Amino acid sequence: MGAWDLLLTGLVILFGLCGVLVPGVPGSWLVWAGVAWWALKDPRPVAWWVLVGATVLLFLSQVVRWALPPRRLRVHGTDAHMIAYAGVGSFLGFVLVPVLGAVPGFLGGIYLYERLLLGRHDDARAAVRTAMRSGGSSLLAELFTCQLITAAWIGAVFWG
Repeated sequence: MGAWDLLLTGLVILFGLCGVLVPGVPGSWLVWAGVAWWALKDPRPVAWWVLVGATVLLFLSQVVRWALPPRRLRVHGTDAHMIAYAGVGSFLGFVLVPVLGAVPGFLGGIYLYERLLLGRHDDARAAVRTAMRSGGSSLLAELFTCQLITAAWIGAVFWG
């Protein structure tokens, strides 16, 4: 697989990761499509194993998301800035504390946004709880799954 194909695959996966945070964009399916395109063009067995793992993870993510409350963040006063803070926090947490840091990073991003907006610790903590109950947990599950798939793809490209 050439450098341009890898770059385009990475861009599709990155767009999918960002798309998870945007309502109406099928972000997780874009991540899967990027991995599937890469697996079809790369003849190594590791590519197919990553695709199988991505498919299983996305299926399990969908099952978990169906069990969680539906995504209705906009109804509860959530705006794009809060979702951006949560996404950046999740990404930083995923990188700084590999894999496990995504969850506290997501929560920390929401908390930081609400703390800057509201000014008080108790109000910010209550806003985080409300955001997670109103669909943030569903968003976190989908984002975390896509981050795992992206990490597997990066690992397979560089060390596979």
